[in-house]
Amino acid sequence: MPSLEWERSHYSARPELKARLLANENPWGPSPKARLAIMETAKEGNRYQHEAAMNLRSMIAAFEGVSEDHILLAPGSSDVLEKMAIMHFMNGGNLVAADPAYMSLIKTAVAMKADWKKVRLTDSWAHDLDGMKKAVDRNTKMVYICNPNNPTGTLTPAEDIKKFCREVATNDTTVFVDEAYLEFLPDPKAQTMVPLIKEGKNVVVARTFSKVHGMAGLRIGYGVMLPEMLEKVDAIWRGNMSLCKTSLMGAMASLEDTEFQQMSIKGTAAARKQTVTGLKKLGFSPVPSHTSFMVFPIAMAGKPFLDAMFSKGVGVRAFDIFGKDYCRVSMGKPEEMDIFLTALEEVLV
Repeated sequence: MPSLEWERSHYSARPELKARLLANENPWGPSPKARLAIMETAKEGNRYQHEAAMNLRSMIAAFEGVSEDHILLAPGSSDVLEKMAIMHFMNGGNLVAADPAYMSLIKTAVAMKADWKKVRLTDSWAHDLDGMKKAVDRNTKMVYICNPNNPTGTLTPAEDIKKFCREVATNDTTVFVDEAYLEFLPDPKAQTMVPLIKEGKNVVVARTFSKVHGMAGLRIGYGVMLPEMLEKVDAIWRGNMSLCKTSLMGAMASLEDTEFQQMSIKGTAAARKQTVTGLKKLGFSPVPSHTSFMVFPIAMAGKPFLDAMFSKGVGVRAFDIFGKDYCRVSMGKPEEMDIFLTALEEVLV
């Protein structure tokens, strides 16, 4: 995976980018209704946000089909991941998670002195749930599953994860399922692990407004968990104090703007099709993606590849996966994907 130094140097170049395709951002958002709500709320910036937080929490609870004491609001889902890591690994223990995986929770857990027990993805890029189950022992405080997975964009069948959670989630071991990209799936309600929480299983689900809703820079997300888990969080953090009133109001407006959400989902699907067609035409073999990004192997080391692409005004990411170099490209508008494909051809073909 790229070093932190790469990320800092390339993010600093972002004003010069013609196609910013490096952070899985939504190129169409926030929705017009969310923007209006944010603008109208700015004049209330002198007032605390507690009432707005209560209202959004109520809306999300109704959307997820749970009571409000299951919902943790947060400035982005990464905050939920990091809070769970801190809370679970204050006294050590181990974390079972895939390799490769989204690193936010893992990095925080390791910083808390957790032992990361890596379980390599299967040859079909799914989570190796049997391997993960075998890796769980009496010191396992948490199992982390990102589905669809980042950075691979691949999907593990929901029924397999549900079976895994019913067998593994106990009072001593939390199963954390990161569903940041769930809305890009055809039937998100059939894929979510929230029903397991309703069953009383020790499962935590994280969701975000950063992707389909296009609010990455506005920082709003949430976790769904058992009420007793939420009580533990509230005993440590004053969650509402990290929230911004404008973002809360924007999120409520965005939840109601289903037309924008569908446009965002369809636009992303079209970009995936355009990109897959273009990559295959150039001789690349992209990994089938269910998200707003995709990865494909490249015959060039990550750092010089990024340097070359950024020099052409195209921001992407590079990863070392199983000893091979891969490019991860986020989905943008049609013209951005054309710029990316042209630059890629000039750099690698």
